[in-house]
Amino acid sequence: MSKITRRAVLKTAAAAFAAPYVWRLHAHAAPSETVLHASFGASGMAGADIGSLTASKHLKLVAVAEVDDARVANVKKNFPGCKIYKDYRELLDKEKKLDSVNVSTPDHMHAPIAMRALNRGLHVYGQKPLTQTIYEARRLTEVAAEKKLVTQMGIQIHSHPVHKLVVKLVHDGAIGKVKEVHSWSGKSWGDTAPKPDRKDAVPAGFDWNLWLGVASERPFIKGYYHPGEWRKRLDFGTGTFGDMGCHILDPVFGALGVGNPLTIRSELPGPNDYNWSLDVQVKYVFPGTTRTTDTVAVTWYNGQVRPPEEVQKLVGGKLSDQGSVYIGEKGVLYSPYIAAPVLLPAEQFKDFKRPEVKGDDHYTQFVEAVRGNGQTSAPFSYSGPLTEMVLLGCLATRFPKTDLKWDTKALKVTNHDAANKFVRRTYRKGHEVEGL
Repeated sequence: MSKITRRAVLKTAAAAFAAPYVWRLHAHAAPSETVLHASFGASGMAGADIGSLTASKHLKLVAVAEVDDARVANVKKNFPGCKIYKDYRELLDKEKKLDSVNVSTPDHMHAPIAMRALNRGLHVYGQKPLTQTIYEARRLTEVAAEKKLVTQMGIQIHSHPVHKLVVKLVHDGAIGKVKEVHSWSGKSWGDTAPKPDRKDAVPAGFDWNLWLGVASERPFIKGYYHPGEWRKRLDFGTGTFGDMGCHILDPVFGALGVGNPLTIRSELPGPNDYNWSLDVQVKYVFPGTTRTTDTVAVTWYNGQVRPPEEVQKLVGGKLSDQGSVYIGEKGVLYSPYIAAPVLLPAEQFKDFKRPEVKGDDHYTQFVEAVRGNGQTSAPFSYSGPLTEMVLLGCLATRFPKTDLKWDTKALKVTNHDAANKFVRRTYRKGHEVEGL
């Protein structure tokens, strides 16, 4: 099986986004079959999402909300009839005929925008992490279920055959009951430096107040928040863990069927007053499931840290930049990120016949589900709890060397009350959202 990278996935999406408008015009289906769609965000990941969603002949982009004029050129070029807004609330108020939206903004605005869209009765494709806080993830999951809306989280690799094969191998018992899992990412979306003590002029055409959204007011600092650098900042992103954890721990979550952890423990120094940490090591201990031993440990690493030497030796001593190792009672499954999984030791599995697994297009799946054809594979009923699990690990990094006990039903750390203030955030006055 050939290897596919996230960069390749995004490159394909970007190519679709750049396709000539004349092609799109003739590709659209009859109005009665067309999903009328709006995007929150116009460039970067939003641009990739727009390209992949509009690749379907059954979806038409009719509106975009983007706070930065410098990031709407491609939309204007490729979708001349598309209406451009700056304030997402104005778009939702004025565009009365929408069927669906994608939320592809910085993390802190995922939940506010998605919830307003759900409240409107719109189907939602939401980028990962689904939300920035655990409480927000729970509420989106609940409201989407109450309103019976089609939802999908943007973990597009979830639908790739290599991801699905990992889950199937574990479900089929190829390595027996799983005892522990080690997952990692070489990315370091954090910062150890203090926030710069300065205030810069806001660029022309950029609405800093709308970009802040639900976050508290503060001066604009050039190059510190927008674009992209927000991932490192506590008030706006979720660091490497929140972002890549939703991809890499997705097959772990799906394969093991884990739920409420018994404990979560962070081993390394946590974030400073403004930024997520560069290096992370967090261990979850879960009650056993039908596919695990009596308890199962899942440990996450990012930045410079990696699984211990004894785990690395199980896969030949050299790990991919991102991936997971599943240690079972009957063998080991090594899953490099977006590459074919390997069963070890090789001699033991030399005659093993891999099951055939077919992939799906994550975006087309969403469009077709909105049209009433089939279901999505990462609806909020699945991706909401996955996001909660990942964000719980992010929360744990704030309290190093502490065993946190979590009650998922109550959304509460039961043995360390100081941690509970990070389960939910207070929205800025004037930016409150019904349901959150």
